[in-house]
Amino acid sequence: MGEVVRYFCRAHGRVQGVGFRFFVQQTAKEMGLTGWVKNMPDGTVTMEVQGDIEEIDAFAKRIKKGGGFIRVDRLDMETADSVLLDDQDFVVAY
Repeated sequence: MGEVVRYFCRAHGRVQGVGFRFFVQQTAKEMGLTGWVKNMPDGTVTMEVQGDIEEIDAFAKRIKKGGGFIRVDRLDMETADSVLLDDQDFVVAY
């Protein structure tokens, strides 16, 4: 396993009301990543994702690809301030 990093991401596009949060959660769990995903009032979806940098790159590619009714027009990613050592799961936040 490589370096563990944490990113804050914002997805733009058709990402609410189409199962996007569940898709993100399932993808993250399959890849062994931790964090959270949440719908925002402006129609975007934000998330923090933590794990191996190579897995996060692969995760971002899968998220951008979308699927079904999901359409990601843009995925903004920035390094989060800190890695959370006690982060154990990937959850949908409300």
